[in-house]
Amino acid sequence: MRRIVRAAVVSFGWPILILVSALGLQGPLAARPAVAPKPIRTWTGLASWYGPHFQGRTTASGQPYDMFAPTAAHPWLPFGSLIRVVNLKTGHSQLVRINDRGPGVDDRELDVSFVAASRLGMLDRGLARVRIELLEEPPRP
Repeated sequence: MRRIVRAAVVSFGWPILILVSALGLQGPLAARPAVAPKPIRTWTGLASWYGPHFQGRTTASGQPYDMFAPTAAHPWLPFGSLIRVVNLKTGHSQLVRINDRGPGVDDRELDVSFVAASRLGMLDRGLARVRIELLEEPPRP
């Protein structure tokens, strides 16, 4: 009987011991930088969003539009520019890459993808007053 108990303790004890010791061997998690990158330029404007109707269509940059990717359309920013869009009403922000030209309406500064609009909290109204922060432009050839 003692042999059975000893065998059970050994067979169940080793995996627990290995698990406990392995937890201590993990490296530290990488932390995000405490300071957000400084914008190159900042301005405000009206943003709208575009979604399912454009899914899969080719954008002005040649990429297919993906409504679940954090992208945006802007009239003059270079393709590949990284911007932070901040909804002035809610304070929510989202990083997006410029990959299209637009919007097609004169009073709007930016068209964001469906996923960016949902994270900014602007799906219901369709429009939002936003702050646009240019964080990075692609290198020029």
